Amino acid sequence: MFWAAEAPVVTVDPAQLAQQAVDSMTLLGPEIQIRPRPSGQGVVGMPVWMWTTKSAETYGPNSASASAGGMTVTAIAKVKRIVWNLGDGSSVTCTTAGTRYEKEFGKKDSPDCGTRYKEPSTTMPGGRYHVTATSTWQVDWQVNGGGESGQIPLVRSSEVDVKIAEVQVLN
Repeated sequence: MFWAAEAPVVTVDPAQLAQQAVDSMTLLGPEIQIRPRPSGQGVVGMPVWMWTTKSAETYGPNSASASAGGMTVTAIAKVKRIVWNLGDGSSVTCTTAGTRYEKEFGKKDSPDCGTRYKEPSTTMPGGRYHVTATSTWQVDWQVNGGGESGQIPLVRSSEVDVKIAEVQVLN
């Protein structure tokens, strides 16, 4: 048995507590929504709309806390941007979740997250472009009651394949 005149001092690292809070969250890649649908077919030169379903797990905000040694740290995670690698060598960076496509939009471009393919996907493996959407999450953390704070960047990705065809016009 060990006896001490004073209780041992427990040192808690707030950044480590912040990481514990982050580890308790579910932070996923974007829940990809894209028009044309992956089961359908788009056309060269026509608008492609891209967005993610907004939830705590796919876009934020998402929060969690962790405690130890009388200290509590709260972390809040939000997506700052989504980079869409379009499978044709180009990419689009969106700072919003994107706008859900509705039929009444017709052939209009997406107001915040879209593109137009310039070439058909016929030369790609499986005849489809492999699209990767990568979310950059920013986690802001702070010791409750003031004190230290910081940020933790995280990256999560999702993938989908889309078929883009070329329309031939005959005279």
